[in-house]
Amino acid sequence: MTGQKSKIQNPKSKWLWFLAAPVILFLDYLTKIWAIGALKIPRRSIEVIPGYFDFSYAENTGVAFGIFDSAEYAWKPYALAALAIVAVAAIVYYYHKSPSGRNLLHFALGLTTGGILGNLGDRIFRGYVVDFIEWHIRDSFYWPNFNIADAAISVGIALLIIDVIKNPDSRQ
Repeated sequence: MTGQKSKIQNPKSKWLWFLAAPVILFLDYLTKIWAIGALKIPRRSIEVIPGYFDFSYAENTGVAFGIFDSAEYAWKPYALAALAIVAVAAIVYYYHKSPSGRNLLHFALGLTTGGILGNLGDRIFRGYVVDFIEWHIRDSFYWPNFNIADAAISVGIALLIIDVIKNPDSRQ
């Protein structure tokens, strides 16, 4: 080995996608069921960290963090569901084309897939996405409510960016 790093290729590394996606989907489902039961009726919030973190029920007809929530179009739920299906198809395609041994990449794709599917299920069966995690700074700033699926998508995309930076030769 003259100056080159040896990359260990683990053909079993792709199992991370198969593990992460269903775990996120399951956790997202369970926490949304809890939120509906504990927070929706009667409508209440549970203070977790006073002044910073609450559980508070919200129904989101938009996309991540309430984007497009106020847009009222009859086609919106279908367009958002179609977008989610296209995104999952693209992830599955990319996953199958990706090299073995890229654990971070496969984990990131699994988190993102599980998150997209969790919110897609809500959109299909409820017509909206259940959000219940609320971060804020006292009464001066409130981040839009989100859920486990949203968090998994965000973390998955961040890990994907890190993987691309760590593996510059794989950007083709």
